[in-house]
Order: sequence, then structure tokens, then C-alpha cells
Amino acid sequence: MSDSAFDADCRRCERLAGFLDQVKSEYPDYFCRPVPPFGDPDPRLLVVGLAPGMHGANSTGRPFTGDHAGILLYQTLHKYGFASRPDSVAADDGLELIDCCITNAVKCLPPQNKPVGAEINQCREYLAAELQAFRPGGVVLALGSIAHKSVVAGFGLKQKEAVFAHAAEHAMPRGITLIDSYHCSRYNTQTRRLTPEMFHQVFARARQLLDQ
Repeated sequence: MSDSAFDADCRRCERLAGFLDQVKSEYPDYFCRPVPPFGDPDPRLLVVGLAPGMHGANSTGRPFTGDHAGILLYQTLHKYGFASRPDSVAADDGLELIDCCITNAVKCLPPQNKPVGAEINQCREYLAAELQAFRPGGVVLALGSIAHKSVVAGFGLKQKEAVFAHAAEHAMPRGITLIDSYHCSRYNTQTRRLTPEMFHQVFARARQLLDQ
């Protein structure tokens, strides 16, 4: 992905910047900065999450690493040939993504894991740049409705042109396909709103599209 699509020193959102400072004072060993995308620099699959988790990506500096949400994600990426191993425990653990990159709609940890609309909109510039650099004919997989909406807006489309639903597929510019999934959060997996089988379904479809 393009280096211009990420600013490691971004502090545009006053609430988020202040919260990161607060968390850093409580957990001095945590990353507590905007979390960069992780994976293949020229992927055909782009996974878009919501935002870093407090004790996950905000701690480790790698998306979906160190928290419950990453367990199912990395197991599934490995199952379908997008990761070199089925678990991600630290930014320096040697894990490599294959033909895949993971990013977030919001790059900084939000209080209570809930960014406000202005923060999502402010951070969309970075996501839009990532989408612009993403290769034609690839697959974007959005985890949750907020990521989905930010991807649709990042492509310059109206929300009514692509309505979120689990396993739904949407045609994006440049031959790119957007696939939706419920987010692999602890709440969704424990309540079985999202089962491993449902999650596997969307990645199997992504693999099928890329292998055609």
C-alpha cells in the first residue's frame, strides 16, 4: 500500500489524540499511536476493520493483534492462504500476510471502541488513499457496517448504492468487489451473531473471486 496513505504522527482528532496520551500514561509500554496497515505492499485482498482495540492493536502496533477479535481473523486468513501462520501475537513475531493487507477505517484507538462521525470522516482521507492505491480487480472485505460505510464513501459512492449485509457483494470502481462481514468482535462471536462458518464463507468467496 502507498506510504502516503498513512501518517504515523497524525493528531488531527483532538479527542482521540488526548485519549491516546491518557492511555500512554497508564500503559507506558503500549504503542498508543495511529496504527499502520499491515501486510503485503501490493495486495489483492484488503481487509478493513473499524479501529484499533485498547489492548490489541493499540498495544502491539499491528491491526487485530493481541485481542480477541484477531483470533478468528488470523485463523481464517491462514485457512484460506492469506497468512503464513494462524495466530498473530506481536508485531515482531514473524507472521507474514500473503497477497493481503489489513487496515482500519479509523487509525487511532477511540474511547469505548466508538469513534464519532467526525473522527471517521477525518480519517477517511487515509482510507481513500489506500483504496486509490489498491490494485484493480481486487477484493475489499469490510468488517462491520462502519468499515463498510467508510469504504463506500472512500470510493466516492453514495451509501444507498451499497447497503451493508453479511456476505453481501458490491461492485466498486476499477473492477473491485466489496464483500461485507459482521465484525469478528468478542461480542459478535460469543453471541454467535457471527459464527466461524459464517466468517469462513466470506473469505472463501474472496478467495474464489481472486482465483478466477
